[in-house]
Amino acid sequence: MKIELTLNLFGKSIFVPDTIVNVWIVVILLLILGVIVNKKVKKSNIDEKPSNFLNVIELSVEAVENLVKQTMGPKHIRFAPYIFSLMAFLLFANLFGMLGFTPPTSDYSVTFTLALITFTLTQFYGLKNNGLFGYLKGFTEPMAFLTPLNVIGELANPISLSFRLFGNILSGVIIMGLVYQAVGVFAPIIAPPLHAYFDMFSGVLQTFIFAMLTMIFIGGNLD
Repeated sequence: MKIELTLNLFGKSIFVPDTIVNVWIVVILLLILGVIVNKKVKKSNIDEKPSNFLNVIELSVEAVENLVKQTMGPKHIRFAPYIFSLMAFLLFANLFGMLGFTPPTSDYSVTFTLALITFTLTQFYGLKNNGLFGYLKGFTEPMAFLTPLNVIGELANPISLSFRLFGNILSGVIIMGLVYQAVGVFAPIIAPPLHAYFDMFSGVLQTFIFAMLTMIFIGGNLD
């Protein structure tokens, strides 16, 4: 299922691909979910047993907080809300293919934007915690002649991070498209287990990997 838009602004036609439309759908769904969770939390009674829905939310929040503590350190728990939001977006986006939509993360512009956020946070905290001199000095370690390689390696991080997510999700979309064309009427029988791997398993795995690498990159410049 593809939802594509063409916007006419200032006399020019701007084509919006379905992946970008799906980004906004995912964001809207997450905002609605956030409002629902907020209302349920406010209405809940601390003396009463929480609903299954709130139990799942609480376990998810605790799992992400523990992951941040283990990866970045207990004193950097302030990053838990961002990592939780990042993982929630990636999980919804990666699993969007199971609903018949094109996953937003199969568009490189989406994954590269997320990687740029990680890269920006990494450089920001590198400058903030080390100062300009210490930040620049870090590129000369362990030996000064390795400076060009260190700079290239730092610039390569967002590219490798974005391509890893983009490539895995796009490959699943392509493979499933080929499967549907090949098996025809037998798709309802053959496709479900493949969806379980390429959409569900791969989607969850790539969400975890992207979040872990984000925490490692940012955490490396915090202490």
